[in-house]
Amino acid sequence: MNLVEFESVTKRYRLGEVEVTALDSVDFAVRRGDFVAITGPSGSGKTTMLNLIGCLDSPTSGEIRVAGQPVSGLDDHALDQLRSRSYGIIFQNFNLVPVLTALENVMLPLYLHGLSKDERQHRASAALAAVSLTRFADFRPDQMSGGQRQRVAVARALVTEPKLILADEPTASLDTASALSLVDLMKELNTERRVTFVFSTHDQRLLQHVSRVVELRDGQLSGDDAPGAGVTGAALVQTGDSEVA
Repeated sequence: MNLVEFESVTKRYRLGEVEVTALDSVDFAVRRGDFVAITGPSGSGKTTMLNLIGCLDSPTSGEIRVAGQPVSGLDDHALDQLRSRSYGIIFQNFNLVPVLTALENVMLPLYLHGLSKDERQHRASAALAAVSLTRFADFRPDQMSGGQRQRVAVARALVTEPKLILADEPTASLDTASALSLVDLMKELNTERRVTFVFSTHDQRLLQHVSRVVELRDGQLSGDDAPGAGVTGAALVQTGDSEVA
């Protein structure tokens, strides 16, 4: 079963008096174990695509299914539950709470799951170990390098054991050594734990290592290099230099 499916998904935005079509009847699927990069020039709609995959936004028309379940009829509470249990998110600028330690930052998503303090600490410690940061558990973000902070963000995304991890330009804020280290970590998690990743990027350091690339160009999904990947429709509209999100 596909983790996420788009069926004839269209997304339109109104910018002042102008209506912009960001997605036009797109069919797309993410399968368990995928390591997918959504790429394209600035303004091609990569963030829009991620937001729809993660149910952070809703389509104008068409259907989105998560693990076979249509999401169009879900209320806000049900969507919150779906997002908290199905997705992990790695933010480009880390979004760590500066006054909390690495361990405390990783524990944050678990408060919504009704777990005991001991279970939260156990799972957060295991997530930090998975990204090789055990000895930094008591460090605050300002005591760590950019690459280490990004690894904390990965651990936080992992801690809820999500079906899918989404990342918007995950290497954009990193130097080359840190970026390559993060790529290796993501590949390891994908290969050894079958963690599914979908991320937007135009970073060639990352694109060289992915197994599937979905390219957005000139207002269309112009390529999907995985056979049977599920993209059959057109799609994302470019609006100058600003990305519709």
